[in-house]
Amino acid sequence: MYSRNSFNSNSRSRGNAPRRPQARSFGFGGGGGRATGRYGKKGPIDQHINPLKFVNKAVIVEEADCFVPEHKFQDFCIDERLKRAITAKGYSLPTPIQDKIIPHILAGKDVVGVANTGTGKTAAFLVPLINKVLLNKKEQVIIMAPTRELAIQIDQELKRFARGMGIFSVCCVGGASIGQQMSGLRYQNNFIIGTPGRLKDLINRKALRLANFSNVVLDEADRMLDMGFIGDMRIILAEMSKTRQTLLFSATICSDIEKVIGEFLKSPVRISVKTGDTPQSIDQDVVKVAHGHDKVDVLADLLIQKEFSKVLIFGRTKFGVEKLSKVLIQRGLKAESIHSDKNHSKRQSALNMFRSNRVQILVATDVAARGLDIADISHVISYDLPATFDDIHRIGRTGRGDKRGKALNFIG
Repeated sequence: MYSRNSFNSNSRSRGNAPRRPQARSFGFGGGGGRATGRYGKKGPIDQHINPLKFVNKAVIVEEADCFVPEHKFQDFCIDERLKRAITAKGYSLPTPIQDKIIPHILAGKDVVGVANTGTGKTAAFLVPLINKVLLNKKEQVIIMAPTRELAIQIDQELKRFARGMGIFSVCCVGGASIGQQMSGLRYQNNFIIGTPGRLKDLINRKALRLANFSNVVLDEADRMLDMGFIGDMRIILAEMSKTRQTLLFSATICSDIEKVIGEFLKSPVRISVKTGDTPQSIDQDVVKVAHGHDKVDVLADLLIQKEFSKVLIFGRTKFGVEKLSKVLIQRGLKAESIHSDKNHSKRQSALNMFRSNRVQILVATDVAARGLDIADISHVISYDLPATFDDIHRIGRTGRGDKRGKALNFIG
């Protein structure tokens, strides 16, 4: 466990300036807060998480214990053009979720996929669905994601896989021009990817007709419930063909997710390759801010250290996230922020700057950053603890693939 004094040897000299009597508040935490709960209900933030649950040393897995897939991508019964596209992306062996679930999707079954963040869930459903469209260009797929960033990311991944195959898509998210989306929907599209709220708006405007859509993906289903999208999901699914293939992916399974599975899926195959709440490739620890020390000072002392090369920081509120990013910039650090109050173009600009290493730090609310695939993040810092320990999946933005990562959780 870290403490405030743990960083004195590597921090900037502060001279003999007196310490502040207490840390400043940036609107992130504090007792009595409330968080959005499943099905849009409000529930109390868990203020009593045992800090030791956030301490975990990364496990170095010996070669003999490494996952050995049953398949190679070339073994799957998929179109040769798709196989070439997969090879061109540098993939040969599927990840565990891809290895286990792709055969069932290819067989036309409903599936429930449970896996940690960063395990290749997007390709696990895109590969078999692209193949389905290649077999029949009349097939149409709708993919629902909780945030605009994740929807855009899925659309970009689809375009990379299906380049030159005559497959068309429209990405429908809030914050972007609904007029352009309505224009794109006038054409025949194989894939519609979007957030539930915008998709419902398009249905209400008669711009999106789903009667012929017989494939649906509910990605990050647990987060869509947390964000209160269950009503929109019901409206969208009611518009679809009754004979459909439904694929549900989630980082967690709880009683509310089970209700969704029972309501929307038919005899699904369940595939879980989750390795536990704390990914083994991530070295996780807590930073205890001693009484009388400033939380922002502690954070800044960390961020100037060389190993903190690309850092994702989570805060609880959009106000706090924005304010913290401005404070870090004032201290000479290269930082950006994403949260729901930022418009679409500004959020995309912040993400692109972080991806391309033009800024070192991205400060985000958990909702805004859900599911993002950003390479080479050295550290994930929870400036505020997550609302519940179940939200620990967010540290999976670091330590992706075969890389090790570090996660720090501020206490006090």
